[in-house]
Amino acid sequence: MDAESQQQAHEIFDPLAQRLLLRDGVDLGPMFGVEGVRVRGKVFACVGYDSDLLLKLPRDRIDELEAEGTARRVVMRGRPMKEWAFVDAAHAPAWSDLVDEAYAFVDSITPRG
Repeated sequence: MDAESQQQAHEIFDPLAQRLLLRDGVDLGPMFGVEGVRVRGKVFACVGYDSDLLLKLPRDRIDELEAEGTARRVVMRGRPMKEWAFVDAAHAPAWSDLVDEAYAFVDSITPRG
């Protein structure tokens, strides 16, 4: 983990997270050893170890983002994750919209308590 890259990623991500924290049911919580933004306990976005934006989106949307070169699917223990993608800092201008998409997706699939 490169501290300078992490700092730069958080300079982009943290204001997005602060904006989302104003919404009902949104808070911060742990995921994969980092702190992520979650809705009703389900994380939908965070900064990963490689200073990339990590987010949860529908499988088809991740396919689109991969095809256009904006994102790459998360692979854990050799297994592609259906609904998780990394978006690197080169695509930081898209982070805000993608985080909003991730929020809307996870909000729509997470039961209301």
